[in-house]
Amino acid sequence: MAAKKSSTPNRGFKVADQIQRDLTELIARELKDPRVGMVTLQGVEVTPDYAHAKVFFSVLLGDPQATQEALNQAAGFLRNGLFKRLHIHTVPTLHFVYDRTTERASDMNALIARAVASRSKDDEAA
Repeated sequence: MAAKKSSTPNRGFKVADQIQRDLTELIARELKDPRVGMVTLQGVEVTPDYAHAKVFFSVLLGDPQATQEALNQAAGFLRNGLFKRLHIHTVPTLHFVYDRTTERASDMNALIARAVASRSKDDEAA
């Protein structure tokens, strides 16, 4: 049996993008938890049935673990805020996941810089 095609192509991506924009605004303006500092939402992945959404975030300041706990505790509040803003039948349950991509990129840049510096010293010595 063939899978049912959505009437709007890439609707899942559009919904995920809208959730990311609305959550960014909700967290910045309405979430009053002191454990949530400067949070950047990196991306949102929505399941095909819109039942669940993984929200990837990074923090500029603060403890990522404490921020993740605070965001997951506030998930119901944030979902309610999304329900008022989004015009879809099912607003997904939110699951916040700390995104280590920026840390890994920084580590890789440092390794590359060390390798280049080491190579230039070797070239000068030869």
